[in-house]
Amino acid sequence: MHATQPQVGSSALTFAQRFSATRRGARLARLLAAHQLTAWGHPYGTGLHDTVVLVVAELAANAVLHGRVPGRDFALRLVRDDGRGVVRVEVSDTHPAQPVRRVPRADTEGGRGLMIVAALAAEWGVRERVGPGKTVWAECAWPAGPAVGAGSSCATPDRE
Repeated sequence: MHATQPQVGSSALTFAQRFSATRRGARLARLLAAHQLTAWGHPYGTGLHDTVVLVVAELAANAVLHGRVPGRDFALRLVRDDGRGVVRVEVSDTHPAQPVRRVPRADTEGGRGLMIVAALAAEWGVRERVGPGKTVWAECAWPAGPAVGAGSSCATPDRE
């Protein structure tokens, strides 16, 4: 886990949106992230698309379950940085507690979100934000070449 700031060049595209800190808000964040990735040339079924969507789902769920402050939203920011070949996912909430990566027992249902993020992302970390709370971020890289149909250098979920 690192605490670096993004180095966004002039070839970066950005998507940012606030969501209610509810399950519905987390689901909407995942769906809009998927739509934005498709608009950026990384359609459903490509490694980068599926990896980023899963990372967004995990971080948004954590913001809703563990970072929720009554009456406060959470924010999602995606940055596609062509110069670095990465999509950066940032999820900000207003809860002061830092996320804790746990190793859950085999018989527990939850507790694997940050393990999944760490396995999928090239890098991830936490940083302070302006105002209360923190921002949890993760970066997923794609190999050089055209975006459409390109895979991801991040691990991708198995498909049947």
